[in-house]
Amino acid sequence: MALMATTRTKLCRLLTRTLRPGCSALNGSIRPDPFNCSFSSASSAAAMAPQREAMGLEVLGVKDYEDYRRSLYGEITHKALLVDAVGTLLAPSQPMAQIYREIGEKYGVEYSEIEILNRYRRAYAQPWGRSRLRYVNDGRPFWQYIVSSSTGCSDSQYFEELYNYYTTDKAWHLCDPEAEKVFKALRKAGVKVAVVSNFDTRLRPVLRALNCDHWFDAVAVSAEVEAEKPNPTIFLKACELLGIKPEDAVHVGDDRRNDIWGARDAGCDAWLWGSDVYSFKENLIWSEYLESLHDPPVLLMQVARRIGVQV
Repeated sequence: MALMATTRTKLCRLLTRTLRPGCSALNGSIRPDPFNCSFSSASSAAAMAPQREAMGLEVLGVKDYEDYRRSLYGEITHKALLVDAVGTLLAPSQPMAQIYREIGEKYGVEYSEIEILNRYRRAYAQPWGRSRLRYVNDGRPFWQYIVSSSTGCSDSQYFEELYNYYTTDKAWHLCDPEAEKVFKALRKAGVKVAVVSNFDTRLRPVLRALNCDHWFDAVAVSAEVEAEKPNPTIFLKACELLGIKPEDAVHVGDDRRNDIWGARDAGCDAWLWGSDVYSFKENLIWSEYLESLHDPPVLLMQVARRIGVQV
């Protein structure tokens, strides 16, 4: 596992030097692409795409690693898929600052959305001194602090309305519309599926509200496990709930530190959402991606196919 990570790091650096000469620094408010670079223009992105395609996945070592796992485990490379919740499985349907402002207007909140967002970031970045965990049980003390710090409003009715809003299907949507089909196919093929998330106890009601709670064999939520990613304990608990060994599981998440490093510390395989894999089912088509004028990641592979299950 460590050898694969080291090889991938070296290859990433090589690709950065040889294929992306027009890199620019990104600030902390923008999620970087897999190699912390941005194409200077859509035309340069289009010019580089054929070179990447020609190099293929073999050069990146991905196919070799998949072949290696298949030589050990057979066509299905993992016995379990662990999935991060927010940012991978689901996402807020509206910007947080917009909801804080809209609901807060009748309670006297006067800050603009930009002010709320900046205050939220400052509050969230501060150490949470009341507990070693941010999310204990329902997480109310932590979120009361965040809401009042972000909006300047400590009205208990405002907090309750806002807090309850984030347990409804209005607040969230699934990131990948193909997710249900993929999880059903994986489970039919004998691959167990679990959610692993830093969240309070509202996660289960949220999954029920989105009618996706029955997709999973287990849910490991930090407020219940009393360990937050990247602590390997939460990944080990998920494996325990599924009845599998950590080396038989792969975790998919969008945070390199919490999801990738944490899962690997627990002994699991790990794929970064938006880099190693981009959807649960579909391969992204280069031409369509380039037309969207985003920076195309090199590794755009479907989770199900990498595990060895056709959907």
